[in-house]
This record gives sequence, C-alpha cells and structure tokens, in this order.
Amino acid sequence: MPSDESPAPAPVSPIELLGRVPYGRLATSMRALPFLAVARHIVSDGRILLRMHSGFGYHEACDGSVVAYGADNYNAASSGDGGDLWSVQFTGPAEIVHPCPEQAELFGAAPVRANGEPFAPAYLRVDPHFVTEHTLDFGASQLVRHAA
Repeated sequence: MPSDESPAPAPVSPIELLGRVPYGRLATSMRALPFLAVARHIVSDGRILLRMHSGFGYHEACDGSVVAYGADNYNAASSGDGGDLWSVQFTGPAEIVHPCPEQAELFGAAPVRANGEPFAPAYLRVDPHFVTEHTLDFGASQLVRHAA
C-alpha cells in the first residue's frame, strides 16, 4: 500500500552544514579568561580554516591550543521561512597557518576595518576531533498558533 509520507531527506554531515554559513565563533581562553571571537571559515581537506583580525591577538592565544569553533543558521529564524535550525561545534587543536592562494580566494573579500582599525588577516586551522550537532525541527506537524 503506498504511503502519503515522502521519504526523509538524506542527513547532512556537520562539516557540510558548516559550509552553508560564512561566519562562526571561536572559543578558547586567553590568560585564563574565556573568550569568543567571530571568524570567517572555509572547509579544506576535512579541516576548518579560519580568518580573523590579527590585531586582537586571538590567533596567537589559540595557536597550539584546543579550541571550539561553532556556527549555526539561527539568523534564518528571523526570516520566518519555517526551515529547521541547526548548530554545529567542532573541538580540536588549532595552529596558525598561511593559506595557499586557492584557499585565500575561497574566503572572499575581507572586512576593511575591525573595531575601527584596518583589518589585518590571521589564519588558523582547526583539526576537528570532536563534533557536536544540535537541531530544532520546525516540521509541518508542528502546532502553529496565531496571536492577534
């Protein structure tokens, strides 16, 4: 007997989800205090490459340390398109790198300024050892309420 339900879409890996958004947040500590920093990312050979402003010194604090890098599509919630929301987090060692020209091109245009000073790029590579994914499902079976 045929079913009215369509097959579920194929699952998307967390690294593929990361490729759907351009920016995320890097978390680690600096002088024993935790911090978050915004970074532009690309995925290359299963590793995450980050571009951030060198003027803050965050890349130096991360070099050789274990960091967490996360991204999400939560801004999509404001569009009201009813799509599912997700967040991914990758944890692993980070090191300062110099991207090859092809990788640098994938980052696209850099900001002109960061906190009022000229943007000077620094690059990190994160080798993900642990991956976490969380989803918020807004499927058609969800109860929809309207308020006046």
